[in-house]
Amino acid sequence: MTSAGTVSHMDLIERLHLPALPEGLLHEALTHASHLNETGLDAPSNERLEFLGDSVIGMVIATELFKMFPDEGEGGLTRMRADIVRGTTLARAAGRAGLGDHMILGRGEETAGGRLRDRNLAGGLEALVGAVYRGAGYRAARSLVLRLLKDELIRVRQRGASLDAKSMLQHLVQARWHEPPEYVTLAEESDGPLRRFTVEVRVAGDKLGHGTGPNKRDAQQAAAEEALTHLQHRDQE
Repeated sequence: MTSAGTVSHMDLIERLHLPALPEGLLHEALTHASHLNETGLDAPSNERLEFLGDSVIGMVIATELFKMFPDEGEGGLTRMRADIVRGTTLARAAGRAGLGDHMILGRGEETAGGRLRDRNLAGGLEALVGAVYRGAGYRAARSLVLRLLKDELIRVRQRGASLDAKSMLQHLVQARWHEPPEYVTLAEESDGPLRRFTVEVRVAGDKLGHGTGPNKRDAQQAAAEEALTHLQHRDQE
């Protein structure tokens, strides 16, 4: 693998069951602006496809939630959609798909850990959806979104929209341990304007989950989600 992204994309195409796309469209979806800035190539980055894919993902998820929760009001549907389409959630889905290995980055971005950066992963996933929508239509893009975010849709179906993950964990922990969960910031990294926080959530000294995000709030939400999943599995044992 190199910063220029010489890894064959066939693995990604087969793993995600991507449809045939017009020549160059997948390459565009995977090309980060840092690569073009360094090489001076007169070619588009994935930013326009990212913009398009963001809207497509929002539409697909809104439609699924609308069908999934026929009695839920606008506020609840909005909270659930926001939880699924936020950057850290999309980055997690992109990580599961191995998208970072196929991104075409500049060497500086590569060296700075760009393949693991939530912003790049989320943007790459959005751009990929945008490319599929542009090249194969809405039905193909919808199918891809539902495959990529299957775990998140299952999770929200189980939990509903009553509370976000942090609030749900607060209520659960207070009921069981009669004390609030503790969020500890383990790391705070910055690269120019970009920041990345790593947070751990503890209950009665027990480490239940950790998460990362571009700000403490998103990192705490991600940690709370992992803690809820951990507690759910523990209850099922």
